[in-house]
Amino acid sequence: MAHAAPHVTPAIRVLREAGVPFTQHLYRWEEHGGTEAPARELGVHEHEVVKTLVMEDSGGAPLVVLMHGDREVSTKQLARVLGCKHVEPCRPDVASRHSGYLVGGTSPFGTRKRMPVFVERTILDLPRIYINGGARGFLVCIAPADLVRVLEPTAVEVGIAPHGGDRGPEPRVIGSG
Repeated sequence: MAHAAPHVTPAIRVLREAGVPFTQHLYRWEEHGGTEAPARELGVHEHEVVKTLVMEDSGGAPLVVLMHGDREVSTKQLARVLGCKHVEPCRPDVASRHSGYLVGGTSPFGTRKRMPVFVERTILDLPRIYINGGARGFLVCIAPADLVRVLEPTAVEVGIAPHGGDRGPEPRVIGSG
């Protein structure tokens, strides 16, 4: 899709400052389009499109979860990993306050507030990922190794099939950067 690149976002500044090679990809943002819209428009598998979810633990502390576009987060499993009673998505206005981005344009890079980042372990096995560049309709393609280098996330196994409930393997923390 031929569009002019969006203005430089905080995420792009962070990637440039860290020397991360990336490509920019614009697509027509659709409200409630999730990761299906960019995957379809960019001609990539939805598994390679990584969503950035701002959540909060039972104490109200915010955190970021990076998940495959075709998977959901088992909040029960994530709560077990974190050792808290529950984890839930932040309300959109609260997520925006923490991240500095509009919901639908949230990047894990350049967030307003520093938050712990958790990444689904299998994302790190991909050769490349498409992740939000800090604006609706704007993804960047990077190597997972660069995501690890810049964000130092904790790898977890909390992904479940969409609408699959919270059944699945026992959660594990794989390691942190």
